[in-house]
Amino acid sequence: MVSGIGKGLVAAGAGLLVMLCVLWCGTVQAREPVRLILHWYPQAQFAGYYMALEKGFYASRGLDVRILPGGPDIAPLDWLAEGRADVATAFLSTALQRWDAGVDLVHIGQVVHDSALMLVARKSDGITRVEDLQGKRVGMWGSDFQIQPRDLFRRKGIQVHVVQQSPSMDLFMRGGLDAVSAMWYNEYHTLMSYGLAPEDMSTFFFRDEELNFPEDALFVLRPTLARPEVIHGMREGTMEGWEYVFAHPDEALAMMLRIMKANGVQANRSHQRWMLDRMRDIILGKRSRIDLSLTCDEFSRMTGILHADGVLQKEPWAETFLWREEQ
Repeated sequence: MVSGIGKGLVAAGAGLLVMLCVLWCGTVQAREPVRLILHWYPQAQFAGYYMALEKGFYASRGLDVRILPGGPDIAPLDWLAEGRADVATAFLSTALQRWDAGVDLVHIGQVVHDSALMLVARKSDGITRVEDLQGKRVGMWGSDFQIQPRDLFRRKGIQVHVVQQSPSMDLFMRGGLDAVSAMWYNEYHTLMSYGLAPEDMSTFFFRDEELNFPEDALFVLRPTLARPEVIHGMREGTMEGWEYVFAHPDEALAMMLRIMKANGVQANRSHQRWMLDRMRDIILGKRSRIDLSLTCDEFSRMTGILHADGVLQKEPWAETFLWREEQ
């Protein structure tokens, strides 16, 4: 038989348990829901976001983040404009064009500061300088990836035959293209896996040609600025995610291979390792830590080129396009 004191202790304990459960459930429910849409399939290019989710870096800042993978048929900034996502990743040049078309975007964090876009040719074809591309067949992807090469060719007075490039490198490998577009962290390594040695390839990085366009960045619609917890939480959680990834690359690689498999995305360990290492190069560069800021000088230099080339009809102001802490 339980004494009156015992019954009181049991009741008190049960009451405390209920109170703790309510507090815990209330904390979970109080987290702000955020849908983050990425601009491509899961791969090491996005490891920092997945790690921030997996390690609870977003949750610890009061956010309940759900990552929505992208793909060739998904335009993340359209999803943002349609209210199907709260935060989107995209190339800065892509976002500026969507802003120019009337989407009221705000840049809240620049993840990739150095352009990874490049052109690759075979040295055996006599192409060792950009000028050697005169009259050659050059593969290019869609309009977002043509801004830098077209500007470079215009400035150097080079005429090339532009060929619409597919995701595959097969046409280049079969000799159907004299030069091909590539991302340093992706297609360049694919060409190496096809058997081309680095010393056999001529590589032209646009960052070395005064066309260093910052790439992957975080964007929201202007009304989202009224949710400062989302802005701060996404920025801080993302930074911590990437810092953890670079400090624990093996763990990050294992995580991404698992996520890719779960999403039905073909995964190659050595390729994802290469991608992760190159992401470190273009995110950190010479910096000692992750920095999501974009200076007004960087912004003005890039937008000036886009405006001069007719890509932008109006030139955006850094003060309104770039989020600042004082906002």
